[in-house]
Amino acid sequence: MELKDAVRYRNSTAPITDEAPDDEELTALLGLAAHAPDHASLRPWRLVAVRGEDRQRLGNALVAGFGDDPGSPAAAKTAAKALRAPLLIAVVATPHPHPKVPEWEQLGATVAMITTLQLLLFEAGWTAMWRTGPGADLSTVRAMLGVSDPEKLLGWLYIGRTDQNVMRHEPRDPDVGGRIGAPPPEQP
Repeated sequence: MELKDAVRYRNSTAPITDEAPDDEELTALLGLAAHAPDHASLRPWRLVAVRGEDRQRLGNALVAGFGDDPGSPAAAKTAAKALRAPLLIAVVATPHPHPKVPEWEQLGATVAMITTLQLLLFEAGWTAMWRTGPGADLSTVRAMLGVSDPEKLLGWLYIGRTDQNVMRHEPRDPDVGGRIGAPPPEQP
């Protein structure tokens, strides 16, 4: 698959099967994704792979953090969010003090790396949905994943396989007209 095709056809799809990339494949793809733009090569991110039983632990941390009654239907629905894919990758921004690279730029580098990783996963036949929400700010979830200040949990990539026919939908090209302009005229 050419890069332009991976970019054009990549989308978040469901349902996802129980198959996911193993640690070796994930590490190889991450090694490529780490070439994304990153001023001063700070690598201001880390990933936490959540598989198997750890997905249930994450679900329990969500339930506890939201204060759901553990036996309630709401708790079951909350806990099930962590079971939607066989592999969840927690995306953790890890800002580093640097005189020339502000925190916002390091956040941009993290997003660039994750976007590149998503494209590489898609090219390799996987789907990777980036999900966020208020669960990323819960102290129980942060503790379960080992996220500490000043780190920021940016959400999760839900990774697995999906039906190839779903993945090959014909995308609508976005209307980007008017998104590129010149600076305003000089004021007298």
